[in-house]
Amino acid sequence: MALSNEAKNVVKSEGKQVKSDIINFDHFQDKAHFWGRLTIGAVIILTLMVPLYLSFVLGFHPGWNVIITGFAAYASIIALVWVIEPISYYPVLGVSGTYLAFLTGNIGNLCLPCASIAQSVVGAEPGTKKGELTATLAIATASLVNIIILILAVLGGSYMISLLPESVANSFVFVLPAIFGAVIAKFAVQRPVWGIVAIAFGLFVNLGPVARPLQTFLCILGTVVVCMLLEKFKRQREVE
Repeated sequence: MALSNEAKNVVKSEGKQVKSDIINFDHFQDKAHFWGRLTIGAVIILTLMVPLYLSFVLGFHPGWNVIITGFAAYASIIALVWVIEPISYYPVLGVSGTYLAFLTGNIGNLCLPCASIAQSVVGAEPGTKKGELTATLAIATASLVNIIILILAVLGGSYMISLLPESVANSFVFVLPAIFGAVIAKFAVQRPVWGIVAIAFGLFVNLGPVARPLQTFLCILGTVVVCMLLEKFKRQREVE
């Protein structure tokens, strides 16, 4: 049955209303920038409130020389990471995922693996809109689960660990390498050459004369660049 003109106008108006209600991706990222800067800024202020209170209210200020010396010693080791980590992780995490990951912490051993695996499961390519939304949801879920586990660990974790055999407790140091190994294996099964390149760069940065703060950055950058060149060379050969 054909729709009347009035019905068609209603359908069109409702369609426009639905489209207007949908937030476009640029608006989503603008909101992510706003709330990301606000929440991270608030966390920085809250973090500084404790030492400021101890220093200037309770009178336990250690002196500026001690503070500057300690900060300079720490920054000399870790300062490069402050720049390298956001650049290295951004292609997978996206705008919103980056803010959320750096707010919650545990990026390398929690947020990044969860985001990468979630993208692989739903078929979302890193760097795309779907990939960013998937990473954000994965990080948010992982963070909530992490908070629940941490609460349980704080309340009874020490007692539970004391009940475990020493051999089991000592094996906890292998948890993080196992996580990264599982992520590499998942992608290596799909593209074995990528896995070989990633392992080769991992061995190079760990066994070669590479400074510790640069290891993660060079490993990620080298793997990405080489894999992109291999894919480009492969496409050129297919065209020929």
